[in-house]
Amino acid sequence: MSETFKTLAIDGGAGTGKSTTASILADRLHLLHVDTGSHYRTLTKYFAEKEITTDNIKASFLHSAPSLSSQLSGNRSLLSIDGEVYAPESLRTEAVNEFVSHVASVPEVRTLLFDYQRGQIEIAKENNFSGLVMEGRDIGTVILPDADLKIFLVADQRVRESRRQTDGEIDKISSRDHLDKSRSIAPLKESEGALRIDTSLLGIEEVYTAITTKLGIE
Repeated sequence: MSETFKTLAIDGGAGTGKSTTASILADRLHLLHVDTGSHYRTLTKYFAEKEITTDNIKASFLHSAPSLSSQLSGNRSLLSIDGEVYAPESLRTEAVNEFVSHVASVPEVRTLLFDYQRGQIEIAKENNFSGLVMEGRDIGTVILPDADLKIFLVADQRVRESRRQTDGEIDKISSRDHLDKSRSIAPLKESEGALRIDTSLLGIEEVYTAITTKLGIE
């Protein structure tokens, strides 16, 4: 990879392979990996522990908005909320899966995360990474619209459900898709000029090659 700092934006629905793709890119190209889905999962768990419902989030923010910071674990940037980083497995529970799209649709939540997520570029530069790969649902359209490469992953719903089951998760793919695509703020959609990849029948090496070829990397 060239010495030029690169930003990669990966969007797609649940189970399309965003995290696997971002992880292999980060490992091989020395990129900082930022999973914005985990940010919303972290806040979902935080609100649940505080017994704050989605209807009461705005009111709770007026009283005291949570403090956000980052902790690096290898090439991953993890969201610390009020000084705490939740264990990854605690963010993939059925309860979190069920409510994360509802939390993500709250404007105050997205506003809270907007500057934090954009600020990950500076964290990557400060820690001498060759670039940043950020995954989510509004990265190419809202958070990093000027990314060097925008990628949009899709896959057959049955394949996506099977992947979740293999991971031991219960995730209502179709209902989450509907919520993510229909919310009024930053809905899930393909950004203009994105590299669209159907991962239904592709292995991770094939997906990786498609992306690095687009980047001009041998």
